[in-house]
Amino acid sequence: MYQTAPDFPAAESVLYNSPLGILILEADEAGLTAVRFSPEQAPDTAVRPGPITTRAAEWLDGYFSGSCPEPDFPLNLKGTPFQKEVWAILQTIPAGKTMTYGEIARILADRRGIDRMAAQAVGQAVGKNPVCILVPCHRVLGQCQRLTGYAGGLERKKALLTLEGAEFLFDSN
Repeated sequence: MYQTAPDFPAAESVLYNSPLGILILEADEAGLTAVRFSPEQAPDTAVRPGPITTRAAEWLDGYFSGSCPEPDFPLNLKGTPFQKEVWAILQTIPAGKTMTYGEIARILADRRGIDRMAAQAVGQAVGKNPVCILVPCHRVLGQCQRLTGYAGGLERKKALLTLEGAEFLFDSN
């Protein structure tokens, strides 16, 4: 099932077959660096299982079975200081709860002692999240709790929020 390739860039890599499609999990020596949905076609990604990606896959097993276990492995998020600040806020949103881009922008503005921050800037940082599901960018909604934006597709975002029992508005148009 696992293939290895000496030139594969990640120290660890696993393909995880989730109910929403294949996830690619990658880690380096410092922690989990990426969890992303694979393109719709079958991936030809070589894999190298290791302790971090194995524990992340086990966490995902628990998550998709309806529990929200605490991650017991390190994350190594690579991004700008602003992105990391946004991602840290995402990690405080409990399962089944949501925040809007505007609410996160207000938190950041308050921290900086400024009147306002653009929700669009928050949206761009959320969209760059390298570790979907574990850094729960799917819990961020647009104005009036509307389902908007998700790199994995709105149907997946809807499914994740439904799994968690979160309330949101979904326009099927």
